[in-house]
Amino acid sequence: MSDSTYNDIFNDGGKPVDYKALIFEYLLHWPIILACLVLALGGAYVYLRYQPPVYSISSTILIKQGDKTKSSTIGQLAAMQDLGTVSMANNFDNEVEILQSYSLIRKVVDRLGLYVEYAAERKGGYDISLYKNVPVHVWMSADDADRLPSALQVQINGTVGASHEAVVSYQLDGDKHTLSKTFKQLPAVFITPVGTLSLTADSAAVASSSYSLQATVTAPSVVAAQYKSRLSATPTSEYTSIVRLTVNDTNIPRGEDFLNTLVTIYNDEANDDKNQVAMHTAQFIDERIAVINDELGVTETELADYKQRAGITDLSTDAQQALKGNSEYEQKRADNTNQLRLVGDLRRYLEDPANRDEVIPANVGLTDDGLSNIVNQYNEMMIERKRLLRTSKPTSPAVISLDEAIAATRTTVLTTVANVERTLQITRNNLDLEAGKYRTRISNAPRQEQELRNISRQQEIKADLYLMLLQKREENAITLAAKANNGRTVETPRVSGLVAPNGRNLYMIAFVLGLGIPVGGIWLSRQLRFRIEGRTDVERITDVTVVGDIPQVKEADKKAPIVISENRNEIMEEVFRSLRTNLQYMLQEGQKVILFTSTSSGEGKSFTATNLAASFAFMDKKTVIVGLDIRKPTLGHIFSMDKHLPGITQYLAAPSEHDLLSLCRPSTVSSNLYVLPSGALPPNPTELVARPSLETAISILRQHFDYVVLDTAPIGMVTDTQLVARIADLCVYVCRADYTRKSEFALINDIRHDKNISNLCILINGINMDKRKNGYYYGYGKYGKYGKYGYGRKYKYGYGK
Repeated sequence: MSDSTYNDIFNDGGKPVDYKALIFEYLLHWPIILACLVLALGGAYVYLRYQPPVYSISSTILIKQGDKTKSSTIGQLAAMQDLGTVSMANNFDNEVEILQSYSLIRKVVDRLGLYVEYAAERKGGYDISLYKNVPVHVWMSADDADRLPSALQVQINGTVGASHEAVVSYQLDGDKHTLSKTFKQLPAVFITPVGTLSLTADSAAVASSSYSLQATVTAPSVVAAQYKSRLSATPTSEYTSIVRLTVNDTNIPRGEDFLNTLVTIYNDEANDDKNQVAMHTAQFIDERIAVINDELGVTETELADYKQRAGITDLSTDAQQALKGNSEYEQKRADNTNQLRLVGDLRRYLEDPANRDEVIPANVGLTDDGLSNIVNQYNEMMIERKRLLRTSKPTSPAVISLDEAIAATRTTVLTTVANVERTLQITRNNLDLEAGKYRTRISNAPRQEQELRNISRQQEIKADLYLMLLQKREENAITLAAKANNGRTVETPRVSGLVAPNGRNLYMIAFVLGLGIPVGGIWLSRQLRFRIEGRTDVERITDVTVVGDIPQVKEADKKAPIVISENRNEIMEEVFRSLRTNLQYMLQEGQKVILFTSTSSGEGKSFTATNLAASFAFMDKKTVIVGLDIRKPTLGHIFSMDKHLPGITQYLAAPSEHDLLSLCRPSTVSSNLYVLPSGALPPNPTELVARPSLETAISILRQHFDYVVLDTAPIGMVTDTQLVARIADLCVYVCRADYTRKSEFALINDIRHDKNISNLCILINGINMDKRKNGYYYGYGKYGKYGKYGYGRKYKYGYGK
């Protein structure tokens, strides 16, 4: 069989689709479609009834952004980003990611205790989710809850002022366990193998004397992950820094508290980040004040003791004039010494490995503007790095790039500190030289006065440093007290709508599925059918004329091969009359030999051939049926004849020794019907039917009978039929519904193409009119005319011989 022929088996071959018949076929399955539709809609109704509504709660907050034009650090990083050396995300985008971070949501869950969920049972519907307003509060520490192997169920039933019964269900090592305990009064503690529960009564929340409550304790990490998946933070527009926070929850007050607490914790952490420099500066100043205080006390004690020992009360005028000029340089030396000490302390702070990842104390009294600016730049970078680490990993490109910038800036700070320290040392040497000139002028001053000045000088230095540190501490305290939230609430949380379940959409989906699944199943079933089921399948495979459709015989006639009777007008009689009329139209004048064949055995060619022959006989036409299926004779069985009777094979083998007409046996069906059996099984059937004696036999039968019906072998199994077809006027190719394979039946196209058989037509046998898949026959009008007889449900599969 050619590939093109095979491919045409499952398509229409370019023929127009009969949509009327197609729709009618689908409508025949209306009980299944209706049942699926009812089940789908019923399932949607049940789902909506037992599914709690989920609401969308939203609020908007304004993310405050610093003035980037006033920040040298941001300006430098922006310039580096333009050069392609540093890649930084927009600060607003970072804040949005922080708002959605798991760590922030986990803190909200722990603070509000959202890992304990309450519900009250509702008859005929979903459980009502409760929040805060519950008669009994169940509490378990977040650490214990995180170690739970699975969700912990707590059922509490009780009466206000009386006993309370708590039933705890949990799983341990894959097994389910249940503990029950009764408490006469609350609060109480319930100790379980998986953790300790605390039960506390809330009398203000009890609406009736008795209550029934179910609490579910879930691991906070799991609850935080669930809230993270339900939370969204999106900018309201491209040109604003306002973020819309939206969370989906079954309880509206709980969703509102979640959003409010989320913003509160976000602002607290942002303020903690901003105050890191001020806190480290305050610690540094306090440590220096303690040291200077001790040194100042020692110096003042030394001055008092020296004056008492030396008895000093006044200085001479010359000494004062000489000392006046020296005093100016000594003051400068004192300032220089202060700066040297501050720079030295700062250098030691930087060299301490413990302070490697901390910010540098700022605003401690350094007069060098360059050093102060570079320290401020370093601190801003460190704060930015800590904020990035909340939403990014240390190995992310943004953090690595910022680490490189921080390392470069820290090197610059160390270099600047060293340069400032060297500069101060050079200045000190110059001041010592200038002060030496004045010391020469007062070399003759009393030794006591010189020592007094030295002591007084140390006292002034320490006093000035002490006062300066006190002033800086007050300034730093003001900085710590000034607190500005990073996010300001623009719209308070409120319900923005119902998210799920969407009844209209769900019913629409259920309707589509309820209608689509059975229709799709019917369509798929049609596509997977590999056997011929009726006229439509035949017409899709071939263009050969279909002369008739034979329904299945009645259950009672299964054992009677001849299913038609004379002078009776039931369905089978009408079917074969219609077939007989169609064949008569196809036969030309003088043509009377009709050959019956099929693709394989069991398709009913013998059954249709014998009944057609009987139909011809009933209209007073002398008819003979010849058994030319000499490999598997069946006529003897059909007409209850002795299988050993001589037949056509004896005549074909020795035509001169047998009288052909004497081999034709009259049948009991009709006086006009004769049977020429096959006879003995020959050893060479193909060669036997190829002999010229077959033409002689048919010629004799043409002369003595009005119609000659040939029952031949299946043409798809042996070549006998193709040899016999040379003497036939009309070939009826029989196929059987729900039996003949489409791929095998396509052989008829090869036969027609090769022109092995002339005047070819098709007869469809065994159509089960009781099956709804054959309902499209009504659309074609083939059996609608028989419907009035009411015999459709009496017939089963046709006789397969």
